[in-house]
Amino acid sequence: MKKANMTYMDSVHHYGRIWNLSMMVLLLMFPAAVSIIFHAPADGKGLLMGLIATAPMYWAVGFIETLTYVPMLGAGGSYLSFVTGNISNLKLPCALNALEQADVKANSEEGEIVSTVAIAVSSIVTTVIIILGVILIIPLTPVLESPALAPAFAQILPALFGGLGVVFISKNTKLSIAPICLMLVLFIFVPALNSSTVGIMVPVSVLFTVGVARILYKKGIL
Repeated sequence: MKKANMTYMDSVHHYGRIWNLSMMVLLLMFPAAVSIIFHAPADGKGLLMGLIATAPMYWAVGFIETLTYVPMLGAGGSYLSFVTGNISNLKLPCALNALEQADVKANSEEGEIVSTVAIAVSSIVTTVIIILGVILIIPLTPVLESPALAPAFAQILPALFGGLGVVFISKNTKLSIAPICLMLVLFIFVPALNSSTVGIMVPVSVLFTVGVARILYKKGIL
């Protein structure tokens, strides 16, 4: 129960923990419910082997994303983003753009509020669009599958990140060169990297950029 003398940040962490733990329980309830309803208990050995093969990667990604996203999104925005998902391709751009427009830092109380509101609005809009999509998918299928619209749908994400990139790269030209070169080299010479690896590559790029920024700062370039 929330205490009367809680500060804003105390309440953020209080409710953030509650919602994140609640979502974890709900996500685990689905496979448990399927197992019970269809009388198909999970095979212990198969489950263990699957966890051994996949869990370490997700633990590493989760650890890196926590260190990467929290300074950019703030505590409230991070709690909400980790519950709703789509951080790198939706929540992060929305939060960064809102912080930029409001001219506040993510680690300030104003930035906390701006980031959280931006991510909350993004989540609501996304949910509404998904609901409309489910309702209208059948009547709109002929239009959406039209060859004339195919090139536009293929460029949605590049257009989104391109617009954001122009703003931030133009303000940090010297700092942006290193991560751009790193990503170009990796994606050109490592064919295995694709859109499914973005959850790993974004934190890697951020940590690499922080390291380069520190070196440039010590050399007096920044």
